[in-house]
Amino acid sequence: MPDKVSIIVAIYKSEKFLDKCINSITNQTYTNLEIILVDDGSPDNSGAICDRHAQQDNRIKVIHKKNGGTCDARNAGLAAATGDWIVIVDGDDWLSEDYIAYLMDMAQKTKAEMVMTENIFTTRDQTQVEHDEIRVKTPEDAVASLLYPKIVVGPWNKMYKHSMLQEHHLTFSVPWSGEGLYFATMSAQYANKVAVGQRKIYNYRLNNMESGLTHYNVQMGINALWNIKNIKNKLVVRTPKTINAANWHIWKNYNYLLFLIVATDSKAEHKDLYQDCLSHIRSLLPRTLLTADLGLKTKAHMLITGLMPNLMAKHELAKAKAALAKDTFK
Repeated sequence: MPDKVSIIVAIYKSEKFLDKCINSITNQTYTNLEIILVDDGSPDNSGAICDRHAQQDNRIKVIHKKNGGTCDARNAGLAAATGDWIVIVDGDDWLSEDYIAYLMDMAQKTKAEMVMTENIFTTRDQTQVEHDEIRVKTPEDAVASLLYPKIVVGPWNKMYKHSMLQEHHLTFSVPWSGEGLYFATMSAQYANKVAVGQRKIYNYRLNNMESGLTHYNVQMGINALWNIKNIKNKLVVRTPKTINAANWHIWKNYNYLLFLIVATDSKAEHKDLYQDCLSHIRSLLPRTLLTADLGLKTKAHMLITGLMPNLMAKHELAKAKAALAKDTFK
């Protein structure tokens, strides 16, 4: 009997995109699936859409719960999962039909307890990579690659051995925003090894007006900064390589938090927080530039950002708005 894969989908206000998401899961070429749809108290028709799909496919389980946020919904899915492997999917995204087959093939060939793809499709880039290559990373290399990030951050372009997650009590019991990096990093450091492919198999939506990517919130930045500091504190694979990567990400998150304050035009409301970001961006820059394992082009951009953080935040906001305006992918 082939291994069973539990696919957990946390769902909130996703009715516009949910049929596409669920159909992409039920139409996987790898069929031994347990599909857990967690309706996180969604006020729209998402719950009814989940129930309709469950009537059509007996592999689907629906959990209706009081709204508790993305992390709580994913934890509910993890608690209910019975598969050999765990996959996390966002309710507004969708999978290529070979998503599970590709990751399972990688897992079987490498015997890795965590497998992932380095690249993803987005609503702004539907071009497949030309050449695929499977690389096997040590936990140290995988953690560093995730923290920089040289691999796409998020819990959803990855597959995790369920027994490994259970052994180390890994859940999403952290604040939302940065929770995906936390889960992926903790999993990578406890896995026996991590296999990384190049092929794009996950489709990430950048134009959902209900998501944190487009609906800016300063609390997102506060939570993300807390999560990366928490990750650094909880590193078991604690080497210069992983610590330097974590320090870079902490510096980057101070920039992200400042960006959110600028994007929400709330400098007056968050005066002390804004000044704290400016202070850390400048004070942490020299050490981060010296120790980060990044190319000269990236370090040059870091230097400009460190010297002109407010101006760069405004520049990044203008770029983000222009990109969103052009993103009409359905």
